[in-house]
Amino acid sequence: MEFMGYKRPDGTVGIRNNVLILPTCACSSETCRVVANQVNGTVNIINNSGCAEVKGNEDMTQIILTGFAANPNVYGTVVIGLGCENVDHKKLKAKIEAITNKPIVSFGIQEEGGTIKTIEKAVRAAREMVMNASLQQREPCDLSHLMMGIECGGSDATSGFGANPVVGNVSDRLVDLGASSMMSETIEFVGAEHILARRGATKEIHDKIIQICKEYEEHLARAGQNCRHGQPSPGNKDGGLSTIEEKSLGCISKGGTRPIVEVVMEGERPTKKGAIVMDSPGYDIASITAMVAGGCQVICFTTGRGTPTGNALAPVLKITANRVTFQNMIDNTDVDLSAVTEGEASIEDAGATLLEEVLAVCNGKVTKAEVFGFSDIAIDRICRFI
Repeated sequence: MEFMGYKRPDGTVGIRNNVLILPTCACSSETCRVVANQVNGTVNIINNSGCAEVKGNEDMTQIILTGFAANPNVYGTVVIGLGCENVDHKKLKAKIEAITNKPIVSFGIQEEGGTIKTIEKAVRAAREMVMNASLQQREPCDLSHLMMGIECGGSDATSGFGANPVVGNVSDRLVDLGASSMMSETIEFVGAEHILARRGATKEIHDKIIQICKEYEEHLARAGQNCRHGQPSPGNKDGGLSTIEEKSLGCISKGGTRPIVEVVMEGERPTKKGAIVMDSPGYDIASITAMVAGGCQVICFTTGRGTPTGNALAPVLKITANRVTFQNMIDNTDVDLSAVTEGEASIEDAGATLLEEVLAVCNGKVTKAEVFGFSDIAIDRICRFI
């Protein structure tokens, strides 16, 4: 099976063709926003960190920023830094060039003599990059180049027995067709990790899934915290989820049933194709941020309560199996799977329909979050890698 994508010089394939205006730190984020507002065809992110960080947080910021630039949906990148941060624009540019050969330029606000001069140079560079990007056309690409990220948020009871199993069915279909799917949110495996671990293709992968859950809870305990304070959330409880175990059982169902071939760290690029687990936080936006940095071109986001979340680099397809939520949040929700919870459609049939919608988005159909221009970014700050 094929989809229509943009072939990149590093061998990846994008489903969007934007130029990224990338800030090295918080101090250059607003300059990046102004540049992006001046040039159609660009996207920017707000980076509220990037300086004066402990080493673990600095490393995570760099993993995410370099991963964004390397994401297949990005044609090229304009990096803008301030000049006195720990990892300046030249260093970040070098980090990006080490993992991808896509177009990239960089500027430093202090070096250029202030915001106005930096904006002038960056706008000219971005315009040229966008014009070059416009020459690239969609081509038929094998589905093996696709990696779908899987997310859930604002879950309710219909997520666990409706939307999540359907997305799990789509995950299985994609894996069977040679593509990849990635499930994250480690904290939402807790209580059901032994069930998820059974899908490990090897004993090492089985043990790794158990380990990342254990390490997450131990990390929080060392800080005097308990994950059950925020899991389930008040909205989860109002929607009928009473315990973290109950929530986790629903959560893991969206990952399908195929063998898990790799467990990667937060923001890390997989080395294998198939069903993948990423060790990431349970906060929706931070989890999506990490999966996009890891190379996911599209995100399937199930929600029982509804959410407006979007991402600047990858389309986020919002899916619910709650008919009331779909009607109430129709401006934000793309797919209504309530026919499954109402007994009007099977998971198999709904999975086939949802796969068609995912492929339509891959071929260029915009999601509702994209229409709004939503760009939600959150970089994990818990320093688990120190």
